[in-house]
Amino acid sequence: MSAVEVGDLTFDVDILGPQDGTPVVLLHGWPQDRRSWREVAEQLAAEGLRVIVPDQRGYSPGARPEGVENYGSDLLAQDVVDVAGALGHDRFHLVGHDWGAAVSWVVATRHADRVLSLTAVSVPHLAAYNEALSTDPDQQQRGAYIGLLRRPGKAEEVLLEGDGERLRAMYGGAVAPADESAYVDRFTQPGALTATLNWYRAMGPELSTTPDVTVPTTFVWGASDQALGRYGAERCGDHVTADYRFVEVDGGHWLPDTHPDLVATEVLARVLGR
Repeated sequence: MSAVEVGDLTFDVDILGPQDGTPVVLLHGWPQDRRSWREVAEQLAAEGLRVIVPDQRGYSPGARPEGVENYGSDLLAQDVVDVAGALGHDRFHLVGHDWGAAVSWVVATRHADRVLSLTAVSVPHLAAYNEALSTDPDQQQRGAYIGLLRRPGKAEEVLLEGDGERLRAMYGGAVAPADESAYVDRFTQPGALTATLNWYRAMGPELSTTPDVTVPTTFVWGASDQALGRYGAERCGDHVTADYRFVEVDGGHWLPDTHPDLVATEVLARVLGR
């Protein structure tokens, strides 16, 4: 693990693969951290890629500012290009899962000149997701949990009671027990859970108007995903003007954990043109 300083913040980052390899940045989701990419990252590094896996803002103890205003999508996206830049990479391939995918969509639009390609896992383009949330009863039901997560204090109480019983239930047995315990341990650190929930609490209407993506993009979605339904997944490509590939997987939400070989294969196909 390396400590990467960006302004007043210090990010914990795993760096794998040859120093001169093509850079690929992997962004984790909630409620996980960089360890969720371990198996995928090792496969990418074995193919000669330079793999950069940060614990993002709120997850890294040295990058945990107080206040919802410090967790807006513009700041989360800027962190990505700043961490990559601090490591000497002006341009990079980008891969994100869950909230990491949401941030990736923002990076790919606001910093398109820095992104060589995008592979988003589970979460479709944010305009497609917003359309689904606005018009599709199925997605409205699937996304109802977000209302709880946006409630300061109440969400922390519910998620952490009983040794994080509700947090553990979210993984649905798809995450290795050791990883599950490590995540719960992280979120019981003072201020850690609140910082990560601030991602939800800082969400604003600007996400629903995220522009079309102009970089080559792959979207990987699990047909049994409990949080993200088919409506948004099938409309994702409407918001990509470059080469686009939609990969439907016989699986659920935690694809980097449950289908690491498939995810790695799709990333390699996008990055190396296989």
